[in-house]
Amino acid sequence: MEIKEFTINYINRLKELLTQIDLDAIKDIQISIEKTIKNNSKVYVIGNGGSSATASHMANDLGIGLKRRDIRDIDIISLGDNSAVTSAIANDIGYENIFYMQLKNILKPKDIIIAISCSGNSPNIIKAVQYAKEIGTNIIGVTGFDGGELKSLSNINFHVDAPKGEYGLVEDVHMILDHIIYSYYIHKGTINE
Repeated sequence: MEIKEFTINYINRLKELLTQIDLDAIKDIQISIEKTIKNNSKVYVIGNGGSSATASHMANDLGIGLKRRDIRDIDIISLGDNSAVTSAIANDIGYENIFYMQLKNILKPKDIIIAISCSGNSPNIIKAVQYAKEIGTNIIGVTGFDGGELKSLSNINFHVDAPKGEYGLVEDVHMILDHIIYSYYIHKGTINE
Protein backbone atom coordinates (compact mmCIF):
# COMPACT_ATOMS: atom_id res chain seq x y z
CA MET A 1 0.00 0.00 0.00
CA GLU A 2 1.33 3.43 -0.95
CA ILE A 3 1.37 6.36 1.49
CA LYS A 4 -1.49 8.17 -0.29
CA GLU A 5 -3.79 5.16 -0.02
CA PHE A 6 -2.72 4.58 3.59
CA THR A 7 -3.45 8.24 4.40
CA ILE A 8 -6.94 8.05 2.90
CA ASN A 9 -7.64 4.89 4.91
CA TYR A 10 -6.29 6.46 8.11
CA ILE A 11 -8.40 9.60 7.66
CA ASN A 12 -11.51 7.54 6.95
CA ARG A 13 -10.94 5.43 10.06
CA LEU A 14 -10.43 8.58 12.17
CA LYS A 15 -13.67 10.04 10.82
CA GLU A 16 -15.48 6.82 11.71
CA LEU A 17 -14.15 6.91 15.28
CA LEU A 18 -15.13 10.56 15.67
CA THR A 19 -18.74 9.79 14.73
CA GLN A 20 -18.84 7.23 17.55
CA ILE A 21 -17.68 9.47 20.43
CA ASP A 22 -19.96 9.75 23.44
CA LEU A 23 -21.28 13.31 23.48
CA ASP A 24 -22.74 12.83 26.97
CA ALA A 25 -19.27 11.94 28.29
CA ILE A 26 -17.91 15.22 26.87
CA LYS A 27 -20.75 17.13 28.53
CA ASP A 28 -20.10 15.35 31.85
CA ILE A 29 -16.38 16.15 31.64
CA GLN A 30 -17.09 19.83 31.00
CA ILE A 31 -19.56 19.97 33.90
CA SER A 32 -16.99 18.32 36.19
CA ILE A 33 -14.38 20.88 35.20
CA GLU A 34 -16.84 23.69 35.93
CA LYS A 35 -17.38 22.25 39.41
CA THR A 36 -13.66 22.51 40.16
CA ILE A 37 -13.84 26.22 39.42
CA LYS A 38 -16.83 26.68 41.76
CA ASN A 39 -15.25 24.47 44.44
CA ASN A 40 -11.82 26.10 44.14
CA SER A 41 -10.39 22.63 43.57
CA LYS A 42 -7.81 21.16 41.20
CA VAL A 43 -7.68 19.05 38.06
CA TYR A 44 -4.78 16.59 37.85
CA VAL A 45 -4.05 15.04 34.45
CA ILE A 46 -1.95 11.89 34.10
CA GLY A 47 -0.71 9.78 31.21
CA ASN A 48 2.34 7.99 29.80
CA GLY A 49 4.12 8.50 26.48
CA GLY A 50 1.80 10.06 23.90
CA SER A 51 -0.88 10.28 26.58
CA SER A 52 1.52 12.29 28.72
CA ALA A 53 1.91 14.72 25.82
CA THR A 54 -1.89 14.97 25.62
CA ALA A 55 -2.02 15.57 29.38
CA SER A 56 0.51 18.41 29.02
CA HIS A 57 -1.39 19.86 26.09
CA MET A 58 -4.65 19.68 28.05
CA ALA A 59 -3.10 21.46 31.04
CA ASN A 60 -1.75 24.13 28.71
CA ASP A 61 -5.03 24.68 26.86
CA LEU A 62 -7.45 24.51 29.78
CA GLY A 63 -5.11 26.27 32.18
CA ILE A 64 -3.03 29.01 30.62
CA GLY A 65 -4.84 29.09 27.26
CA LEU A 66 -8.13 30.05 28.88
CA LYS A 67 -6.63 32.13 31.70
CA ARG A 68 -4.67 34.45 29.42
CA ARG A 69 -7.89 35.14 27.49
CA ASP A 70 -9.77 35.88 30.76
CA ILE A 71 -12.25 33.11 29.95
CA ARG A 72 -11.76 30.59 32.80
CA ASP A 73 -9.37 30.04 35.70
CA ILE A 74 -9.01 26.28 35.83
CA ASP A 75 -6.43 25.05 38.34
CA ILE A 76 -5.00 22.21 36.26
CA ILE A 77 -1.67 20.43 36.29
CA SER A 78 -0.15 17.59 34.30
CA LEU A 79 1.75 15.37 36.74
CA GLY A 80 4.13 14.08 34.06
CA ASP A 81 5.59 17.50 33.30
CA ASN A 82 8.28 17.64 35.99
CA SER A 83 10.96 15.22 34.78
CA ALA A 84 13.06 15.67 37.93
CA VAL A 85 10.16 14.63 40.14
CA THR A 86 8.95 11.74 37.97
CA SER A 87 12.45 10.35 37.39
CA ALA A 88 13.34 10.62 41.10
CA ILE A 89 10.18 8.76 42.11
CA ALA A 90 10.69 6.14 39.39
CA ASN A 91 14.33 5.61 40.37
CA ASP A 92 13.82 5.60 44.13
CA ILE A 93 10.53 3.74 44.64
CA GLY A 94 9.39 2.52 41.22
CA TYR A 95 7.73 3.83 38.09
CA GLU A 96 4.33 2.61 39.25
CA ASN A 97 4.46 5.35 41.92
CA ILE A 98 5.17 8.43 39.77
CA PHE A 99 1.59 9.75 39.91
CA TYR A 100 0.44 8.22 43.18
CA MET A 101 3.32 9.76 45.14
CA GLN A 102 2.59 13.23 43.77
CA LEU A 103 -1.07 12.89 44.78
CA LYS A 104 -0.49 11.29 48.18
CA ASN A 105 -1.76 13.46 51.04
CA ILE A 106 -2.60 16.43 48.77
CA LEU A 107 -5.48 15.05 46.68
CA LYS A 108 -8.91 16.20 47.88
CA PRO A 109 -12.36 14.69 47.27
CA LYS A 110 -13.50 17.72 45.26
CA ASP A 111 -10.49 17.52 42.92
CA ILE A 112 -10.62 15.67 39.60
CA ILE A 113 -8.24 13.15 38.09
CA ILE A 114 -8.19 12.96 34.30
CA ALA A 115 -6.40 9.70 33.57
CA ILE A 116 -5.42 9.17 29.93
CA SER A 117 -4.43 5.65 28.91
CA CYS A 118 -5.01 3.91 25.59
CA SER A 119 -4.86 0.46 27.19
CA GLY A 120 -6.39 1.50 30.50
CA ASN A 121 -4.01 -0.87 32.25
CA SER A 122 -0.85 1.16 32.96
CA PRO A 123 0.22 0.26 36.52
CA ASN A 124 1.11 3.86 37.45
CA ILE A 125 -2.27 5.13 36.19
CA ILE A 126 -4.20 2.38 37.98
CA LYS A 127 -2.35 2.92 41.28
CA ALA A 128 -3.07 6.67 41.20
CA VAL A 129 -6.72 6.12 40.25
CA GLN A 130 -7.24 3.52 42.99
CA TYR A 131 -5.82 5.99 45.50
CA ALA A 132 -8.11 8.72 44.17
CA LYS A 133 -11.11 6.38 44.52
CA GLU A 134 -10.19 5.83 48.19
CA ILE A 135 -10.19 9.60 48.71
CA GLY A 136 -13.53 9.96 46.90
CA THR A 137 -12.14 11.98 44.02
CA ASN A 138 -14.00 12.03 40.71
CA ILE A 139 -12.15 10.00 38.05
CA ILE A 140 -12.39 10.87 34.38
CA GLY A 141 -10.95 8.02 32.34
CA VAL A 142 -9.86 8.67 28.78
CA THR A 143 -9.33 5.26 27.23
CA GLY A 144 -9.02 3.21 24.05
CA PHE A 145 -9.05 -0.41 22.84
CA ASP A 146 -11.19 -2.33 25.39
CA GLY A 147 -10.73 0.34 28.09
CA GLY A 148 -8.87 -1.92 30.48
CA GLU A 149 -9.19 -1.53 34.23
CA LEU A 150 -9.34 2.28 34.00
CA LYS A 151 -12.66 2.14 32.17
CA SER A 152 -14.31 0.29 35.05
CA LEU A 153 -12.69 2.50 37.72
CA SER A 154 -13.83 5.77 36.11
CA ASN A 155 -16.82 7.83 37.17
CA ILE A 156 -16.89 9.30 33.67
CA ASN A 157 -15.31 7.51 30.73
CA PHE A 158 -14.44 8.95 27.33
CA HIS A 159 -13.69 5.83 25.34
CA VAL A 160 -12.32 5.31 21.82
CA ASP A 161 -13.37 1.85 20.66
CA ALA A 162 -10.48 1.13 18.32
CA PRO A 163 -8.68 -2.18 17.75
CA LYS A 164 -5.84 -2.95 20.15
CA GLY A 165 -2.60 -1.43 18.91
CA GLU A 166 -4.17 1.51 17.05
CA TYR A 167 -2.39 4.02 19.28
CA GLY A 168 -2.24 6.79 16.69
CA LEU A 169 -5.98 6.84 16.11
CA VAL A 170 -6.86 6.59 19.80
CA GLU A 171 -4.39 9.34 20.73
CA ASP A 172 -5.72 11.53 17.89
CA VAL A 173 -9.25 11.29 19.27
CA HIS A 174 -8.01 11.95 22.83
CA MET A 175 -6.32 15.11 21.61
CA ILE A 176 -9.51 16.15 19.83
CA LEU A 177 -11.37 15.79 23.15
CA ASP A 178 -9.04 18.40 24.62
CA HIS A 179 -9.55 20.70 21.66
CA ILE A 180 -13.35 20.31 21.75
CA ILE A 181 -13.49 21.39 25.40
CA TYR A 182 -10.94 24.16 24.91
CA SER A 183 -12.66 25.46 21.76
CA TYR A 184 -16.05 25.32 23.50
CA TYR A 185 -14.76 27.62 26.23
CA ILE A 186 -13.20 29.95 23.65
CA HIS A 187 -16.52 30.07 21.80
CA LYS A 188 -18.46 30.72 25.03
CA GLY A 189 -15.97 33.41 25.99
CA THR A 190 -16.33 35.23 22.69
CA ILE A 191 -20.12 35.29 22.89
CA ASN A 192 -20.07 36.32 26.57
CA GLU A 193 -22.33 33.57 27.91
